[in-house]
Amino acid sequence: MNHLETVLSAPHSLWPLFCILFGVGLLCSAGGFYRIVYFISIGYGFSIAGMAITTALAYHSSVDALIGLQLAGLLFYGLRLAGYLLVRERQPSYKKELADIEQRGAHIKGAVKFAIWMSVALLYVLMFSPAVFNLAARQQGQALSLSSLWIGVPVMALGLFLESFADHEKSRFKASFPHRFCDVGSYRIVRCPNYLGEVIFWTGQLVAGISAYGSWLAWACAASGYLCIVLIMMGSAKRLEQKQDERYGSDPEYQSYTRRVPILFPLLPIYSFKNLKVYLG
Repeated sequence: MNHLETVLSAPHSLWPLFCILFGVGLLCSAGGFYRIVYFISIGYGFSIAGMAITTALAYHSSVDALIGLQLAGLLFYGLRLAGYLLVRERQPSYKKELADIEQRGAHIKGAVKFAIWMSVALLYVLMFSPAVFNLAARQQGQALSLSSLWIGVPVMALGLFLESFADHEKSRFKASFPHRFCDVGSYRIVRCPNYLGEVIFWTGQLVAGISAYGSWLAWACAASGYLCIVLIMMGSAKRLEQKQDERYGSDPEYQSYTRRVPILFPLLPIYSFKNLKVYLG
């Protein structure tokens, strides 16, 4: 057991690790000072990946197969997302949208930008916290009771697959039909299957830690991180809906598509977030 692991092994000593993870989030999202969208895009992906690596190193002798899969899922999730966004940014078809994003964020400077940086780093720690609670419980000899991992990890894998598949599906579709809305494959189930995949992934992360939430504070950390990312995905779906309405609103096929396919949650007859008031992002 190395020194860092010894320091972090006591129940009351989770705060040092959370502070370290907060620092990782700050470091990995600092690109937002160059381009503000990086706080919540590329910096988001690299922050989750960086936290997974940091936690695995800190608790390396306590990572069993199932917790290892949870951390591997978080690592792959973060790297895949950051890589996808980096590739997308280089595509000529995305340049106009990137310019629009930069224009919308041009007025954000100084203290406001600093506050965003602090806020997103804290959010990423809260979202990641179920993995920390699982490892802390494992160190306290509760490995056999961490039954929620058996449910949460497969749900995380399902969400990761759906998000990755939906992104790939849309990229291929847009390469062939750049001026048409995507309505094939998973986009026949919901209009934002990539965002749905994200919600499912973080639902799995929340569920994976249920057996390890030994206090109201642990529940509050994990639940607040989950609630925030769900609201952010709803806000992202709302922005995408507004953008697509501007682009395809006069197309009768698009109008028919939006009337019959739910925007984010399958089986729920919610077809628009235009009037949504409670969301983040």
